[in-house]
Amino acid sequence: MPSEQEVLDSMRQIIDPDLGRDIVSCGFIKDLKIDGGDVGFTLELTTPACPMKSHFLESCKKAVGGLPGVDNVNIKMSAQPPRRYQGQGAPQVTENLKGIETVIAVSSCKGGVGKSTVAAHLAMAMGREGLAVGLLDTDIYGPSFPTLFNIHRPQMFGHNKKIVPVEVHGLRVMSLGFVLGEAPAVMRGPMVSNYTAQILAQTDWGSLDYLVIDMPPGTGDVQLTIVQQAALDGAVIVSTPQALSLVDVAKGILMFEKVNVPVLGVVENMCSFTCDGCGKVHYPFGRNEGMLQDRFGLQTLAELPIVSGLSDLSSPDAGADLEVMARLAENVHRAVGVSRTGKQQMPDVVELEAAVKVVWPDGFEGVLPNKELRAACPCAVCVDEYSGEELLDPASIPDDIRFSKINYLGNYAVSFEWSDGHTTGIYSWDYLRDLAQKAQGKV
Repeated sequence: MPSEQEVLDSMRQIIDPDLGRDIVSCGFIKDLKIDGGDVGFTLELTTPACPMKSHFLESCKKAVGGLPGVDNVNIKMSAQPPRRYQGQGAPQVTENLKGIETVIAVSSCKGGVGKSTVAAHLAMAMGREGLAVGLLDTDIYGPSFPTLFNIHRPQMFGHNKKIVPVEVHGLRVMSLGFVLGEAPAVMRGPMVSNYTAQILAQTDWGSLDYLVIDMPPGTGDVQLTIVQQAALDGAVIVSTPQALSLVDVAKGILMFEKVNVPVLGVVENMCSFTCDGCGKVHYPFGRNEGMLQDRFGLQTLAELPIVSGLSDLSSPDAGADLEVMARLAENVHRAVGVSRTGKQQMPDVVELEAAVKVVWPDGFEGVLPNKELRAACPCAVCVDEYSGEELLDPASIPDDIRFSKINYLGNYAVSFEWSDGHTTGIYSWDYLRDLAQKAQGKV
C-alpha cells in the first residue's frame, strides 16, 4: 500500500502550464484517501471549462496507477467556486445569476472596434464546445444583437415574472433591441442604469457555464451597475491596434481594476486583411506584434483579421475562422482559471525616500528614482502614440515628486497616482524591469 506522500509525489511532475507549478503545490488534489490498493481523491480544477482537464485526469491516473501496490485509481472532478462567491464581503448577486458558473464582460470603452461581434463569436465558440452559454447585450442606445443575428422583434415570453431569453444557435440571447425594435431609446442616464439592472436581473438565464455580457461603450453609471449586480469574474477588452483605441484600452483597464474586476486579456480586432487580388496580408494599422502585451502587460487573447461576413450571424456557419475563435475561447478559459486561483507571484513595490524599489519573485530588484519613473510614463499623455516622441518635458517634473497611491492591476502591471495629478500611466512589470535593468547598465 502506497503512502500519502508517495501518491502526492507521483503527481508533482504534472505541471499546470498557465500557473507554472505542479498540480500538487497548486492545491488541486483534495480529499486523498488510500484503502489498501485503492486510491481515491478529488481533482479540483480552477474552472469546469479548463482546457487541460482531460490531460490532468489521464496524467494523474497514469502517475498514481504506476505506483507499486496500487490496484485502482478513483478520481472525482470538481472546480473552484466562482469568484463572486469567494471570500468574506464578496458581492451579492441577484437570484437569477446564481446558476451561472462564470460571468465575463466584453468591453471596449470605445465604439466601432467590433466589440459586439467579438462577444457574439466568443459565445458561439464556447457553445460549440458543448457549454451552456448566455449572451447579453447591455447597450441600450445602440443594441447590436438584432442586426448581428438578423432577429428583429422576436416573440418574447415571460415565466415566473422573468423574461425568457431568445434561443439563437444554441445560445440564450437577450437584448433590449428585441423589445424596442427599431425605435430609439430616448432616456436619461438614471433610466438607462435602471433598464440595464432590470434586463440583467429579470432574465431567466437558468443554469449556465458562461454568461457573456456585451458592455456598452464608456466607463460610467451603466458599467458600474453591471459590475455591482453581476459580480464579474473578469473582463475581455476589444481594441484595434491604433492610437485612438489604445488610449481607451488604458481607461478600460483602470476602470475594471478600480472595481476589482480582473482584466483577462485583450483581443486585437481588425488587425489585418488579405487582398483578394494578390493574396498579400496587409496591416492597416501597422504591424506592431506584441504591442499591447508590451504596453499594458496583458495577454493578447486573439488577433482577428478583417473578414467578409464576420458580422452576419444569421447562420451558425458565419464567416469567422472557427479555429481562431476556438483558440480565443480556450485562452479565455485559461485566463479565467489563472485569475480564479489568485496565487500568482507578483513583484513587491517598496516606497523609499525619493524612489521606488521593485523586487521580483526571482530575486532581481531595482531602484528607480521617482522623477525618472514619472518621466518614463508610457501613457498617451506623455508619449505620442504615432511617432513615439516624448511629449513630457522632464524639466517640468518637480524634483520632490512622489506618488500618493499605487494600484496593482491584476498580476500584470501597476499604476501610480502622482503628486502632480497624473494618474493614467500603466507600467507593466516587464516595462519596469527593463527600466531597472537600464538603470543598472545591464541592457
